[in-house]
Amino acid sequence: MRIPCPPPPERSAELRRRFAEEARSARPDLSALCLLVGAEADGALDEAGMDAAQMRLDELAGQLPYRPGGPRAWAQALCELLGERYGFHGSAAEYQRLDSSLLHEVLRRRRGLPILLSVVWMEVARRSGAPVYGVALPGHFVVGFGTAEEQVLADPFDGGRVLTGADAELLVAGATGGPLHPSMLVPAAPLDVMVRILNNIRAWAATRPERSDVALWAVELSLLLPSHPAQLRYERARLLVQRGDFADGAVELDAYAEVVAAVDEPAAEHVRQQAHAARAMLN
Repeated sequence: MRIPCPPPPERSAELRRRFAEEARSARPDLSALCLLVGAEADGALDEAGMDAAQMRLDELAGQLPYRPGGPRAWAQALCELLGERYGFHGSAAEYQRLDSSLLHEVLRRRRGLPILLSVVWMEVARRSGAPVYGVALPGHFVVGFGTAEEQVLADPFDGGRVLTGADAELLVAGATGGPLHPSMLVPAAPLDVMVRILNNIRAWAATRPERSDVALWAVELSLLLPSHPAQLRYERARLLVQRGDFADGAVELDAYAEVVAAVDEPAAEHVRQQAHAARAMLN
């Protein structure tokens, strides 16, 4: 398995500028955002490679039948093309791979996490005019077709298998132990999808201390999204300290302490002590 190398600083800065611009646009392009994440992870993904990935999605869309029918017909057409003909699907091993969260690699390998396979399904279907959207079930992302009244769900991780209501209930029960609520079936906005993708990358890196570089860029991209939890600033500060950037980490910790002080002074004081300890490492 190839270990991707990050892009040089100048390239990274340009990718992040474009990521922030796309995320703040009126209609964020999910495939473009995913490819910018991929380029941040993999310095070998240049502009030609990003264009090739977009063209691959176009090519796949061109192989779908023209307006096959209602939501179930669309779901079945995607299953036959992507799942059966091209073999896109997931497996348990994908959760151990960073490239399972990178769109260009998922297109190349035809393997990935549920959410990235769902991105492939959504982007191919969208280009063909299908009424498609992501559905962020707890613990397992799927795709939906049609309105709430006629909604059809499909699971790209399982090759695009069309789900029954009982299937969806089992997926939710397996993840949460609780029932399926209608609120879980609403379409996920592109930025909600991106938050979940970056969360997955951060979770992957969190169990691999030697990949704090991945954790750092995933946090920093998350901070470029229009809305994000303040806790991410603390996470970034801790990562900077972990990576030996004690001065910048201390500055970030102090800044976060100022935010926290308004609601929890004891917690803010604890963060200030961490900033002091980071600065002590400079001596």
